[in-house]
Amino acid sequence: MRKTISIADFVVGGDTFAVMAGPCAVETKEQLFASADAVAAAGAALLRGGAFKPRTSPKSFQGLGTAGLELLSLASQRTGLPVVTEVLDPRDVAAVAEHAAVLQIGARNMQNFPLLREVGRQRLPVLLKRGPAATVEELLYAAQYVTNEGNGNVILCERGIRSFDPSTRYVLDLAIVPVLRERTDLPIVVDPSHGTGRSSLVRPMVLAAAAAGADGVIVEVHADPSKALCDGAQALLPTDFAQMMVDLRRLLPMLGRRLSRPSAAGHATPAQGTISDEFIAP
Repeated sequence: MRKTISIADFVVGGDTFAVMAGPCAVETKEQLFASADAVAAAGAALLRGGAFKPRTSPKSFQGLGTAGLELLSLASQRTGLPVVTEVLDPRDVAAVAEHAAVLQIGARNMQNFPLLREVGRQRLPVLLKRGPAATVEELLYAAQYVTNEGNGNVILCERGIRSFDPSTRYVLDLAIVPVLRERTDLPIVVDPSHGTGRSSLVRPMVLAAAAAGADGVIVEVHADPSKALCDGAQALLPTDFAQMMVDLRRLLPMLGRRLSRPSAAGHATPAQGTISDEFIAP
């Protein structure tokens, strides 16, 4: 049986399908609120947004930091959506945890073991992204660094792996969803925005992820992608996101799933997921 993780009044896992959506980076109050309002109206379960941004170039926009966290809190209060945001440094975990409902570990930090241990000491769920060159075993080992500290509330995320083909930003490995399903009962979500790097490919990959058995997706939505300070090419317009949600509502019942919505049980205690050692190489 699939484990479920309760995040505020929403559930990830089980027979639900959770959509996490919002801008890649928090840029301004107006920009964040426009995206947050749009994804909430369309039926998203969580608001995503980066306050701290790991960028390949040190000259690129690095996020607003603490000010971005405060804006995310305001957007959460405004929409009622819990926040998932990335933490980069073990020293920032406590501060980020004050504003977030889910701590995201990005692909670059999948094997940042001090960071994994620190988020493992928190009670908040952890969204753990697969590194761009990580094997399934390495992803599961990374999850164990978190669970070994007492936090079994880990959500695994496939976000694409490196390839020689420049047609897409990465290769979105949807086969990993059923592979992981054989090895762990932790919830599994897919990031088609980073996985493809192209907004036109996000919707079909969201539907494909649902068909593959994923427990949810995390997608980027921006009110004006052409002016985005980070990854505008892969961000959906609010109207496109709303249509994607309509398509999901049509598809999910055929898969025995439904969109995650507020739970009547309210703030339930998250279930502790497990990882089978049988499938992890010694």
